[in-house]
Amino acid sequence: MKDDLLITKISLGFDHLDADGDGRLTERDHVLMGQAAARALGHASGSEAEHRIVDAYVTVWRDLHQPQAGGAQEITREDFIASTLTLADDPQAAAATVGRLAEVFLAVADANGDGTVDAEEFRVFHRAHFPHLDRDRVDLAFRHLDRNGDGTLSREEFVGAVVEYWTSRDPEAPGNWWTGAHPLGGR
Repeated sequence: MKDDLLITKISLGFDHLDADGDGRLTERDHVLMGQAAARALGHASGSEAEHRIVDAYVTVWRDLHQPQAGGAQEITREDFIASTLTLADDPQAAAATVGRLAEVFLAVADANGDGTVDAEEFRVFHRAHFPHLDRDRVDLAFRHLDRNGDGTLSREEFVGAVVEYWTSRDPEAPGNWWTGAHPLGGR
């Protein structure tokens, strides 16, 4: 029972990472996510900016997800949930692995390169990852993640939110809002 919230978040996260919706996480999903992020950021298909973003997502596959699967070419939902659950009990591993994912996301989301993500950058980034979210839900998520209320997500707030989303069992953790809605509902 203590893992219900975490399993719900990981399962929801898997659905978003599985860009082609085939029930498996593969390198192709990471290419598709990178292309979607590049489009959302206004980069043309085939542009150098798109290649840079796609390469960042493929690096996440090769350096984070694929090693979690023992080098397999695909990861099932069940295997993904099981391997990600182990990170909740190993904060050092969580910071190292999920922290790398968060740093990639931060580099993509921080369009102006100032080291922070403002509300508009957050909206654009989330439009690529969670296309079903309306602006109100994205703005609500941003307000929850902006812990100090200064209108930007610092590196620590951004990375912390991603790590919390994937590893925290705390129903009050701000990172639970990462995907635009609290997995247990609420506003």
